[in-house]
This record gives sequence, structure tokens and C-alpha cells, in this order.
Amino acid sequence: MTLELKLRSVGNSVGLVLPKEALAQLKVSEGDTVTLTESQDGVRITAGNPELAKTMAVFESLNRRYRNALRELAK
Repeated sequence: MTLELKLRSVGNSVGLVLPKEALAQLKVSEGDTVTLTESQDGVRITAGNPELAKTMAVFESLNRRYRNALRELAK
């Protein structure tokens, strides 16, 4: 599915309006949380996943803590 979406002003921010087809595909509705992640081919929007959020928080914490060691290992 390829959809062209329009950005709209919402107060001092900009919002993305998802059509019914996209909401049905994501299995979300108004008030639900979605996750925007960067991928190799751009960005990906997925339905909110509390388990993923916890996992990412742990990753970010460890990434900050061991930043130098990880940088050295990557060489």
C-alpha cells in the first residue's frame, strides 16, 4: 500500500493525518500510540508496542553507558 499523506498544522506543531485505510492496516484508532522508527529505506510507522518501548529504553541506556566501548569494538 502506498499512500500520499498531507502534513497539517496543529497548534504550534505539524500533524500527519492517516486515512481510514492506513488506520485499518495498522489496527489503530484515535488516541492510540504509533511508533516512528528509522530504517534503511526511510522511516517506518508501526502500531505502538509497549514491549518494544521498554526494550528500546534499555538499549538507549546501555548505549549511553557503554558508548566508548561500543565505538572501539566497531573499529
